[in-house]
Amino acid sequence: MKKMHSPTYGNISFEDMISKIKNFISKSPNSEYNISVGTDSQNFDYTKTVIVVSVYRRGHGGIFFYDIKNVKRINNLMQKLFYETSTSLEIAVKLLKAFEEEKINLGISIHVDAGNNGSTSKFIREITGWVNSYGFDCETKPNSYAASSIADKFSK
Repeated sequence: MKKMHSPTYGNISFEDMISKIKNFISKSPNSEYNISVGTDSQNFDYTKTVIVVSVYRRGHGGIFFYDIKNVKRINNLMQKLFYETSTSLEIAVKLLKAFEEEKINLGISIHVDAGNNGSTSKFIREITGWVNSYGFDCETKPNSYAASSIADKFSK
């Protein structure tokens, strides 16, 4: 992932995104933060995949960054959900390494576009276990706003 997009900062590199996150946190270091990575995708003639990194300062809004990747159409729901999750995990691991280098000591949660209602419910246990095995918390609908709200908006 070479570049990210932001409604606030425009097109920036991954390294610049880390710098913007560090700067955002430094403005209110005693606040509580939720950092999440989520992915959603929509099928067209291809599968449009949107990866989101969200930094939420509890009670005071936040910033987010996203990237769009088009891949060969994925028709199988399970494969699509696992692809979205693996994409989120890949970015979260990269983000965690960058945070360690920058001495940013905040946890990252993975937001998956799956919930207890609907066709994705049968995959939740497996997906959650997979995400937890990487050491990340896992949020599902309705709490997975990075995937089910922000990424969803840009994937349409």
